[in-house]
Amino acid sequence: MTFDKLINDESMLKNLNNLGYKNPTPIQEKTLPLILEKKDVLAKAKTGSGKTAAFGLPLILELDVKKRYETSAIVLAPTRELADQVAKELRRLASSLENTKILTLCGGTPMRGQIQSMRHGVHIVVGTPGRVLALLEKESLNLDFIKTLVLDEADRMLDMGFFEDIEKIINFTPKKRQTLLFSATFDAKILEFSKSIQNDRVEVEIEQESSSIQERFFNFSDEGVEKAIQHFKPETCIIFCNTKIKCKELEERLQHKNYDALSIHSDLEQIDRDETLLEFTHKSCTFLIATDVAARGLDIPSVDLVINYDMPKGEEVYTHRIGRTGRMDKEGLAISFVRGYEEYIDVELENIDSLHVDSPRSYKAKMTTLCFDGGKRDKIRAGDILGALTKELGIDGKKIGKITINRKDSYVSINSEIAQETFDKLKKSKIKGKALRVWMLS
Repeated sequence: MTFDKLINDESMLKNLNNLGYKNPTPIQEKTLPLILEKKDVLAKAKTGSGKTAAFGLPLILELDVKKRYETSAIVLAPTRELADQVAKELRRLASSLENTKILTLCGGTPMRGQIQSMRHGVHIVVGTPGRVLALLEKESLNLDFIKTLVLDEADRMLDMGFFEDIEKIINFTPKKRQTLLFSATFDAKILEFSKSIQNDRVEVEIEQESSSIQERFFNFSDEGVEKAIQHFKPETCIIFCNTKIKCKELEERLQHKNYDALSIHSDLEQIDRDETLLEFTHKSCTFLIATDVAARGLDIPSVDLVINYDMPKGEEVYTHRIGRTGRMDKEGLAISFVRGYEEYIDVELENIDSLHVDSPRSYKAKMTTLCFDGGKRDKIRAGDILGALTKELGIDGKKIGKITINRKDSYVSINSEIAQETFDKLKKSKIKGKALRVWMLS
């Protein structure tokens, strides 16, 4: 199957090709025709299945850019991180359309700025239920012209207690609308919820493909994490704990042993969460220690190794955790530690001491992230930063990693061996003729 069998729009097909979309994923192949036919769809789709494009492409294709003050679609997501990820992908899909406005509405960001943005008109809103409802009740957001409502990771939103907020939001939308639910599960709660808000829904469930994730289980050991790391030598690794206290304790322990490790949990301010994720995705932090807030809804690429320091509570949570490895047709590895009181778990246990471990050594990240106080509003592009590094400073392109351009700031990862030298040179240089402040993420 190719996209031209599903989409009759030359401009979009060209854009998809430029973005590297070669063939539709199974969830896209099954749902795109139904959504384009304006049917209500309940789809079972896991993270990394391509579901954002599955519902995003019809939203973009149906867009009338001239009707900027008539918001045509809203996507609700359980977390700010997922909302940001969805909005980013929608902007990519809409990059061939001029003057498309896609706005993210989430907590952790001042409401005043969001209200200002809406006054200039918006085509598609992507947000979390709490902030969207707050803006609706302030009469700062108008959903009277909504044609499509999307609930992304609907099961997660219900688990997080957003049921009442979502019901209230739906009351602000037209009764005649298309409603799309994407969920990782089809449990009784989701089916009942779907029945209450969808009309003549069509269910789509993709058969589970054979897993490319190797799963291994070890007896718990105080030094088990370090032994696993020394044996498997991952370049990227997520370690899951059940509580934020354990996250903090493990972060301090690994940092004390010279590991580049950072934790993410509910106690962190949003700006610190964003910076931690940025360091991890830029590979200037090798180990991300997380509660289940990071299991779903975070824009994290496939990692080499997932470690369950604590066994999760429930099979569904376990599936979401280990789904962070073995993505996009890559081989993955997930290991879990089972404590004595958990031996009722029916798995084949290995002894962690049976792993061959090299002499203990530090595990520092290979990359360092440099930051600039200039971004899209300053007309800075990734090519400008790459050109300044390679052409003006003579940095080998192979030693330059990921480049991220935000509205007000930009980030680039540099091989740690030359990071300090590059940093010193950049302080005396200009990017696109501008002297930007530069600093290192520690």
